[in-house]
Amino acid sequence: MSEKATSKETTSGLSAEERAAVKERAKELRAQEKAGKNREAGLKSVLDVIAKLDGSDKRICEGLVKVAGEVAPELVGKTYYGMPGFANADGKMVVFVQPAGKFKTRYATLGFEHPSHLDDGDMWATAFAVLDWNDAVEKRVTELVKKAVS
Repeated sequence: MSEKATSKETTSGLSAEERAAVKERAKELRAQEKAGKNREAGLKSVLDVIAKLDGSDKRICEGLVKVAGEVAPELVGKTYYGMPGFANADGKMVVFVQPAGKFKTRYATLGFEHPSHLDDGDMWATAFAVLDWNDAVEKRVTELVKKAVS
């Protein structure tokens, strides 16, 4: 097998979108290291990502920013593989949105990471499909974020 074919095989494991997300994450980590735990810088990075979105992705992400600000002001805005989210005081991601357009999926995903407290017995959901933002979605996300930080 040629060297060129081997090289292609090692990169074909990730889609172009996934490779872009990995590169974005490296860039984010450098920027976050410079900013430290600066709340304003974190929120700005989240709002900058959201500004590039449109349609339901933008509404969903803006909704999360609103909910986090209202019910979990202790969380700090932070991007996560180019996705908007919020982290705890230790800098660990708690909640984020994977916009549908980022990986060309049919719905956005609201995800919760390990520091969230959604525990419910031996099994619980940590990701939720979201098609659009409305009053019912806002109510459910508010409940989830409150529980995640409790």
